[in-house]
Amino acid sequence: MKRLIINSDDYGRTLDISRGIREAHLNGVVTSTTCMMNIPTTAEDIRMALQETPSLGLGVHLVLTMGKPLLPRETVPSLVDENGNHFKYTPFIENLPRLNINEVKAEWRAQIERFIQTAGRKPTHLDSHHHSSYFTPQLFRAMLELAKEYGCAIRYPFTEISREIEETSKHAPVLMQEFKLPHPDTFIVGFYDNGATRQALLDILDNLQDGTSELMCHPGHADEAFARESVYNVQRERELKILTDPAVREVIALNGIELTTFAEL
Repeated sequence: MKRLIINSDDYGRTLDISRGIREAHLNGVVTSTTCMMNIPTTAEDIRMALQETPSLGLGVHLVLTMGKPLLPRETVPSLVDENGNHFKYTPFIENLPRLNINEVKAEWRAQIERFIQTAGRKPTHLDSHHHSSYFTPQLFRAMLELAKEYGCAIRYPFTEISREIEETSKHAPVLMQEFKLPHPDTFIVGFYDNGATRQALLDILDNLQDGTSELMCHPGHADEAFARESVYNVQRERELKILTDPAVREVIALNGIELTTFAEL
């Protein structure tokens, strides 16, 4: 049996990105997304998803590397810069030794609670913006504790090891044995940037392993304002076009792949 979760990160990043993710579900093959709860407009985007795309899986994209925390800055001083914003990616890496895990866990819990208050249900799963929850064993444990507390699945990226998560990958099997949380068997990260092509996606589908896999993607609409803010902009439009290509759904059917969500794990 081959089962595939096609999860779009960054729901709520902008109104246009959220709209594109909903289109990728309604007109394409995206089955799941994860919500950035520290962005003020995400709550309305979730309400739109519940109305327009009720079968779209909704998880929480835990954030430590963008925007402001939900909690007051004075309660999470190790998570913010001098302006009260989360550190950007590179400063975040540099700040890792100074992170207070209790503050991290409190902020992440606030993000999960904001989702539950908005959606009226628990998230299907947890993952994180820039994979920040996997950068140290301590961060990963905090994420696992919250997933256990809220009874949801997690993304498990350790089947494709990158430099940032290499150290945590050594501890991941023991931690997973301790917490026994549901997660996909395989994580597919290659459908990104230059690797996000129609042929690359078809090749992934033709060579999908047995069991449950998660394919990470980032579709959406990007305007000029967002392009000035983020280097990953027009690529989202390209991903959206590919993920709504009828040929992709045909290849999924030909390979006997069942599309699913984290809720079914």
